[in-house]
Amino acid sequence: MAKSNASGKIDIYAAGCLCWRISAGELQVLVIHRPRYDDWSWPKGKQDNGETLPETAVRELREEVGLSVRLGVPLPEIRYQVKDQWKLVKYWAAEISPSAKAKPDHGEVDELRWVSADHARKMLTNDDDREPLDELVRLHRHGNLATRSVIIVRHAKAKPRSSWQRAEGDRPLAATGKRQALAVTRLLAAWQPRRVITSPWLRCMSTVIPFAKKYNAKVKERSQLTEASHKRSPKKAAAVVEQLFDMEHPVVLCTHRPVLPTVLKVLSRHMPNSLGDDLPESDPYLSPGEMIVLQMPRNKKSRAVSCEIITPFDD
Repeated sequence: MAKSNASGKIDIYAAGCLCWRISAGELQVLVIHRPRYDDWSWPKGKQDNGETLPETAVRELREEVGLSVRLGVPLPEIRYQVKDQWKLVKYWAAEISPSAKAKPDHGEVDELRWVSADHARKMLTNDDDREPLDELVRLHRHGNLATRSVIIVRHAKAKPRSSWQRAEGDRPLAATGKRQALAVTRLLAAWQPRRVITSPWLRCMSTVIPFAKKYNAKVKERSQLTEASHKRSPKKAAAVVEQLFDMEHPVVLCTHRPVLPTVLKVLSRHMPNSLGDDLPESDPYLSPGEMIVLQMPRNKKSRAVSCEIITPFDD
């Protein structure tokens, strides 16, 4: 067991996934063997420059075991010492189709196995690796492991109102905002939303359409999400947000800062108090390009299992 990190300082960041599937009615997880350390662990790796941790997790799974994953519920992170440095590893659950084929890269990983949770607990070399597994099993036991994401994005940074003389709906992204939109595209790919709901104003469209085009997500423009429409009728904007919770697939909604208080009120109705307390409470609620990611249990009317507030990489 690692010593206590009294200072809280982290020197190394890493991320990975506990991949899971249901086979013959049984929960199975993917464990890997790393020849360099001769240990059994979870697929993970160090954060690269220019990455957020969700992006790191997705990339590492692709590189180490050849799987393209969609992140699910965040799991307990692990902190431990590597020589004289402190390392943090962030994990997410990732559901894998029974037909998907994992394969070791024969570099970092030379063997992998799909095993039951009980078997995995015995195989794991490091005691700390059992904590995210215990949470995964708990979620499965309560029917909260199979989820879909509901994502709220504030549009990227736009040109200042004071320097724009034309129609407000045509105000474009600033140069910084254009870079943020590319970062939003990379980050959203970690959850692979299949529906994009957006205000039709240019700054929102420019934030999420690059993702939609790259990953063939369906786009729906909703005028109720514009600043002007929301000012006239917040209830109509709230109704659009409410519809997110009736969808079957992962979805992302992009809107404006003045609309966010209404959005957050709707989200809170679908969250237990323990999670709702984590929602931002004061203006500006989210920074440009920042997003809220909820994981909602599939195939049942239930409240959110998790809530993350994540900022795209800012260069």
